[in-house]
Amino acid sequence: MRAPDCPGLSSTPVRPVASPLRLIHSNGRAMPAPFEVLGRGALPSAFAVTELATAAIGTAALALADYTRERFGVRLPAVAVDRRLASFWFGAALRPRGWQVPAVRDAVTGDYPTRDGWLRIHANAPHHRAAALAVLGCDGSHDAAARAISRRSGQELEDALVAAHACAAVMRSRHEWSRHQQGLAVAREPLFHIMRHEAHCKPQSTHPPASGRDRHAWPSATASTARPLAGLRVLDLTRVLAGPVATRFLAGYGATVLRIDPPWWSEPGMVPEVTPGKRCAMLDLRQDGHLAQLKALLKRADVLVHGLRADALARLGLGEQERQALHPGLVDVCLDAYGWTGPWRYRRGFDSLVQMSNGIAHAGMLHFGKDRPTPLPVQALDQATGYLMAAAALRGLTERLRTGAGVATRVSLARTGELLKSALGGDDTPLAPETDADLSSSIEATEWGPAQRLRPPCVVEGAGMHWDSAASALRSAAPEWPE
Repeated sequence: MRAPDCPGLSSTPVRPVASPLRLIHSNGRAMPAPFEVLGRGALPSAFAVTELATAAIGTAALALADYTRERFGVRLPAVAVDRRLASFWFGAALRPRGWQVPAVRDAVTGDYPTRDGWLRIHANAPHHRAAALAVLGCDGSHDAAARAISRRSGQELEDALVAAHACAAVMRSRHEWSRHQQGLAVAREPLFHIMRHEAHCKPQSTHPPASGRDRHAWPSATASTARPLAGLRVLDLTRVLAGPVATRFLAGYGATVLRIDPPWWSEPGMVPEVTPGKRCAMLDLRQDGHLAQLKALLKRADVLVHGLRADALARLGLGEQERQALHPGLVDVCLDAYGWTGPWRYRRGFDSLVQMSNGIAHAGMLHFGKDRPTPLPVQALDQATGYLMAAAALRGLTERLRTGAGVATRVSLARTGELLKSALGGDDTPLAPETDADLSSSIEATEWGPAQRLRPPCVVEGAGMHWDSAASALRSAAPEWPE
């Protein structure tokens, strides 16, 4: 298959990919044909991180191609992925011009030696930081935290931190995780847990009729093969990092994304990276009036993407069945850190913590001969899961076109980690360094200053990835859909 023309994608074809990542089933149907991979080289890792990046981005691109075919009655667009650009995107795509992205990490966040091993604390969020410091009984400096942690057992301290609603994980080996109750539970879970709901919309198999168009099936007459997601409304209740990656991908092909954050949330180091094409608003769901506003937004959304703890929406009266009742036909994509079953299904977690728990950081330490936890070179669990979430949303939209049914899909960082661990090694050729030719020629006028982004890592024939607005600050827009 010849790759569609795209300046910035390498002209060196490698091979088609037939990854298990692309097998997102919709009513028993697998994803379409494999995509073409271009470029050479890989990120340095004990695991096949570049292969994961290529496959995850390709999965999302294939899902978009299949949606385009179903939506517009055209042949399946060709898809290609540049593995080198995919690797770079798994790091960061934004390149500021004349300014710097704020630092991401709090001083307390990091890996610490304990009395009997290693423990990682994630304290970038103020409430997680406060909870951790309360357990440690020290001030907010890294050195003070290190002294307090060094005197304690890792498992005892992990238990105490988690009980206090802080975020922490001891370093386990792959073998230890494979025998752990949560490791066993995650290994039994599917990569995509798909739940179909009763059809409430009239299915549309090819072109929309001239009149009487079903709002759910055909939300906008402005959509085209060049901008296939135009007019689709995506309600984004996610934060660092997988969910925002998913909705950035959807916005890149025309979806209207409305991101909702609470008044206290801050992630200054990530917002410029993940908010192009999005409206960012504020709601405090602890207030009845704001919860009512969220329900009103949900009634008009085509897709809901959320990464709150597994029981959070249910405690607000918005469990899965309630969401479908509120908006029949909703495409619902849910993210969790440690999986949807097992004793840790409600545990707070982040990419770096999951890597500590499931043996990835330990395997990296052994692979590189180091004496401390060695994580992946990029936040690959977050990034890969984000593109899988985008694919799940698109497969849900395609299913709704075909059957009129709403679809809910669950994914988790831990399950993506199991997928990565099943693919040891890979191409060990170093990636060629980034050059100006890898950057988009357009200048993005973000709220922080001008910037460029890397060229898209994938191309779907006939549809360019670009954003209708520059990256914007959290809580900078009203919590409403544009008319």
